[in-house]
Amino acid sequence: MKIGFIGLGIMGSRMAANLQKAGHELVIYNRTAAKADLLVSGGATWADSPERVGQACRLVITMLSTPEAVEEVALGYDGFLKALPGNSLWIDCSTVNPSFTKKMALHANKMGHRFLDAPVAGSLIPAEKGELLFYVGGAENDLNQVRELLEVMGKATIHVGEENGAGTSMKMVNNMLLAQAMVAFAEAFSLGTSLGISEEMLYQTLLNGPTAAPFLKLKQPKITKRDFSAEFPLAWMQKDLHLASLTAYEQKVAVPSLQITKELYALAQQSGLGEEDFSAIVKLLKPDLIK
Repeated sequence: MKIGFIGLGIMGSRMAANLQKAGHELVIYNRTAAKADLLVSGGATWADSPERVGQACRLVITMLSTPEAVEEVALGYDGFLKALPGNSLWIDCSTVNPSFTKKMALHANKMGHRFLDAPVAGSLIPAEKGELLFYVGGAENDLNQVRELLEVMGKATIHVGEENGAGTSMKMVNNMLLAQAMVAFAEAFSLGTSLGISEEMLYQTLLNGPTAAPFLKLKQPKITKRDFSAEFPLAWMQKDLHLASLTAYEQKVAVPSLQITKELYALAQQSGLGEEDFSAIVKLLKPDLIK
C-alpha cells in the first residue's frame, strides 16, 4: 500500500521504518529533510512539501509534536488536505488536545475526507520494536481498513470510541498519570536518599511493591546510570500537560494536582532539561543526582 507519512522525529521515523520493512511504499515529508535520508535510502519517495504527499497518496499518517505543527502541514499554504483525492483517509498519531482533533476532523470531513485520531502510548524503544499502543477515535469501518497497518507499528489497538477526539482524550489522561507518577517517584526517591536509604534499596522496595507505576522500572536504568538521553523528551511532556490543563478548563473540570505537576515540568524546562528524557524531572527535585 502507498502511504504518505509526515513527521519523522523520534517516534515517526521508527514508525515509518516499520511500515517500510513490512513492504509498504512510502511518500514522506519532514521539515528537516535530513531526517528522511535513511528511509529514502531504503526506497521511500521524498516529497518536498506536505501538498506533494497529498497529491501522491490516498492515506496520510501524521506524527508531529504540536497542534500548530499538525495544522500547518494539513491546512497551511502547502498543506496536504487540499491535495488529497476525494474520500482519502487521514490518520493523526500526534498527541494533541481533543478539541483540536475535532476541529481537524471537521476540516477533513468538509473537504470530503475521513479522519482517525490514533495517538500512541510508548516511546523510542517500543516505536523501534513495533510495540506501540494505539488509542483510536473515529469510525470503526475506517479503523478496520487500516488496522493491519497499525499492527505493523504497534502491539495493540484500542478503539476508544466512534467520535473523533476519543483517542486523543484517552492519550491525554494516560499522559497525565505518566507525568504525575514520575514526579511522585522523584519526590520519594529524593526524600528516601536524604534519610540514608540507599538508591538500590529504594529501587528494590518501591519498584517491586504495589505503590509504584509499572513503567517506572523502565526508567530505573536512566536514573542509575545518570543517562537521561531522550526516549520521550521532557519538553513534550510539558506540552501534553499544558494541553490537558487547557482541556480541563474547556470541560470545567478541576485538576489541581495536574496544575502543580505541569508547573514542575515547566520549571524543569526552564532549568534546561527540556531536551532530556521526561524522567530527568528527578534532577529538578534532587539536583545532587547529577554529581
